Amino acid sequence: MPAFPSDSALPLDIWSCVELLHNTMMGAFFYLTAFLASSALIPNGIVGGIQGASAQYLLGLGIGDITGPVVETNMMGYASLGQTDTGLHMRQRSRAFIVADASSPQNRIVFINADIAMGDTGVRRSIVSELSTQFPGVYTNENIAFVGTHQHSGVGGYLENLLPQVTSLGYVKQTADAIVAGTVRAVQRAHANLAPGRLSLGNTTILNANINRSPTAYLENPAAERARYQFDQDKDMTLLRFDDNDGNARGFLSFFAVHGTSLYENNTLVSSDNKGMAAYLYESSVEPDATPGNATFIAGFTQANVGDTSPNTLGAFCESPGEEWDGQACDPVHSTCGGKVQDCHGRGPGFRTSDFESNRIIGDLQFQGAQKIMNGRLSPVTGAVKSVHAYVNMASHSFTLSNGTSVSTCPAALGFSFAGGTTDGPGAFDFVQGDNSTTQNPFWELVKGAVTPLPSDQQKACQSPKPILLNTGFAHTPYDWSPSTVDVQMLRVGNFGANNRKQPSNPYYAWRANYNGREALRAKLISSGVLSADAYVVIAGPANTYAHYVTTPEEYAAQRYEGASTIFGKWTLDAYIDKYSSMVPFLADNASGTPASDSPPAEQTSKAISLQASPTDLTDTGVVFDAPPIGKSFGSVLTNVNSTPYHAGDTVHAQFVGANPRNNLRLESTFLTVEQLVSGNQWKIVRTDSHPSTIYRWNRTNTVLGTSTVDITWTIESGTPAGSYRIRYFGDSKPLIGSISSFTGTSGTFTVA
Repeated sequence: MPAFPSDSALPLDIWSCVELLHNTMMGAFFYLTAFLASSALIPNGIVGGIQGASAQYLLGLGIGDITGPVVETNMMGYASLGQTDTGLHMRQRSRAFIVADASSPQNRIVFINADIAMGDTGVRRSIVSELSTQFPGVYTNENIAFVGTHQHSGVGGYLENLLPQVTSLGYVKQTADAIVAGTVRAVQRAHANLAPGRLSLGNTTILNANINRSPTAYLENPAAERARYQFDQDKDMTLLRFDDNDGNARGFLSFFAVHGTSLYENNTLVSSDNKGMAAYLYESSVEPDATPGNATFIAGFTQANVGDTSPNTLGAFCESPGEEWDGQACDPVHSTCGGKVQDCHGRGPGFRTSDFESNRIIGDLQFQGAQKIMNGRLSPVTGAVKSVHAYVNMASHSFTLSNGTSVSTCPAALGFSFAGGTTDGPGAFDFVQGDNSTTQNPFWELVKGAVTPLPSDQQKACQSPKPILLNTGFAHTPYDWSPSTVDVQMLRVGNFGANNRKQPSNPYYAWRANYNGREALRAKLISSGVLSADAYVVIAGPANTYAHYVTTPEEYAAQRYEGASTIFGKWTLDAYIDKYSSMVPFLADNASGTPASDSPPAEQTSKAISLQASPTDLTDTGVVFDAPPIGKSFGSVLTNVNSTPYHAGDTVHAQFVGANPRNNLRLESTFLTVEQLVSGNQWKIVRTDSHPSTIYRWNRTNTVLGTSTVDITWTIESGTPAGSYRIRYFGDSKPLIGSISSFTGTSGTFTVA
C-alpha cells in the first residue's frame, strides 16, 4: 500500500497500525439537531384526536435512492477492513419531509432521514449548496437537517474527516455523490408535492426492541436520577403524522432509539438495517403493489437518543468454542470473555436463525409501534415553524456551569476503551472497555505518538480521566482526522419544544445524557416563553456532523466505549446544553436575527485522498474492464433455476455472467427483477433488489481476465401466488477500450406451486 505523498506522509508501518487500530473501532456517530414539534403534553400511550383542525401547514414528502457502490467498497459503521461489500440486500434511501407555514411559506424546515450511518459536514455542505442554488432563499443552511439512521450495513468512504475514511482506504467520491444526488432528488420531490395539510403527534412504548449495552456505566449516574425511570433505556417511540387537508395520511416521521447493528460485522451485503426494514414494512403495507422507493406514502423511521442502545436484545455472550466460558454471559464491566473482547457478542432476537432474522424482528417491532400510533388518536400540532443553526468550536468552548464553575471542552481525543469496541462490534488486540488506565496496553502507550501527536499535559488534564489513545484533535496530516467545529441546530414546529421523554433530533448521547439535555432545553424553552408548559421535545440523530458520543460526566468517568468516544471531554454534554440554551430565543414566534456562531469548519473534501481505484464521479466507475468467459456473453445463464416446482420458503437461485456493478449504480432502478407471467406473454415485476427476500451477489472470478459472476436469489414468501416466474439480471459492462454498455440476463421460467 503506498504511503501518503510528500512531507505529509506517514511511515507505511504506522499507517498499517492505524488501519489495524481502526479495525477495532465500532463507528461512533454523533449528530446535532434538536427537532421540536408540537402538541399537548402526551401521556404514555394514545392521545387526543385531530379532527376539525384547519390546515396551517404546507407539507411535502419525497424519497430518493442513495445507494453507492455495492461491491469493492468498505462498509461504514464497524470500521472493519474485512467488511468490504459483495452485493446488495436492500437499497439505501433518503426520505425528505418539508413543513412550511401556510401563511408565511418562507418559514419552513426540511428534515432529511437518510439510510446512512450518520450525517456528515461535507455531504451536508454539498446538499445545502445544490438546494440553495435550485431554490434560492427557500432551503438554506439554517433550515436543512441531514440525519442518518445510524445503520452499519451501508456503503462507506463518504465522510469528510480522515479517521472514518481509514478502513475505506480514503475517500470514496462515488459513495458521496450518490448520497448527495439521491437526497437532493428526495427534497425536489417533496417540494414538488407541497400541499396544505395537518400535523399531529402521538407516542407509544415499544418493549423488546432495545437494551442498554453499557448498563454498568449507566449505574454510575446518580440513583435519584435513575429512580425517575422504569428502564435503563428509552422505550418510547414518538411519531409526527403528516395528513392532507382531508385527513388522509401521507406519511410520518417516527423517532425511536435503537442502534443500526442488527446486521453484524460479518455481513457484506449493503442494506438499511432495522430502520430501513421498518420503513419497507410500513410503506409496503400501505401500498403493497408499489415497488420499494416508488410509494407515495413515506414512512420515516428516524434515530433518536441512540447512544448506548442495542438491538441485540438477548444480551452479550461469549462465543468461545472449547473454552470453559463458552456460552456464558460476558463480563459486565469490561465486556470480555477470558479477559479478551473479541469473543463477546450481542445476540439479536433471531440469532439462532440469522442476523437478517434479528433485523426483521427489530424492524417489525418499530413498524408495529408506528402502526399503533397511526391507528390511534393523536394530538393536533399548531403554531409557528422556526429553525435555528450555528457552529460551535467544541475544541475550546468555555462556559460556566450552574454552580458558577468555569469549564471548557477539549480538542478531540479518543480513549483506550474506544479501541475495545462494543458488544455490537468488538475491538481487537487486548483493548477492553471500562478501564481508564493505559497499563492495559503498554505497547500502544509507546507507539501511539507515531500515529497521532502525543498529548500535552494540558490536553491530558482536560480529557481526564480519559487516557488518550488517539489525540485526533491535533492530527491534521494530510487533513483533519476529527472535527473541531460542529453544526448545532434546532427545528421547531408549533409547541414542539425540547424534551419530554421522547426522541427526535440531536447527538449521539448515551441515553441518560440525552434525557438530561432534553430536559434542560425544554425547561429553557418554557421559562423563556418560547413554548408553553405542554411543550414536547425530541432528539434525533446522528445528524449534520460526525462528532462521536456525548455522555454524562459520571458515564465519562466509567470510560466504557461511549465515554472513551466522547471526544471533547468531560464537559461535552454541559457544553451542548449551554450552546442550545443560548439559541432558544431565536425560536420565538417573532424572533429575528441569528445566534452567535463560530466560524464554519474548513472544507476537507478537496484535500481527500484515496488509496484504491476510485471513480471521480458517478460517470467514472474506477473499473479497469469487464470481459465474459470464452464462449459466453454478458448476462448468459451459468446456473439456471430448477424445473421442479418451488414452494413458499424455498430459495430460487440463478447465476449469470456478470460485470462490475460499479459501472452503473442504477440509482432509482434495480440490478434484478423477479417477474410473474400474468397473461399471454406479459410479465409483471413483483420483486426488485429493494425487497428483503432478494439478494444480489457479485464475485470477481479472475482479475486479470476481467471475468465475474452474479448470483441472484429469491426466498419465496408465504402467500406468493402460484404461477410461472422468472429472474432477470440487469448489468453494465466496461470494455478495455470504448464506453460502458448495458445488458440483460434472463433465467428460465420456473413454477411456484
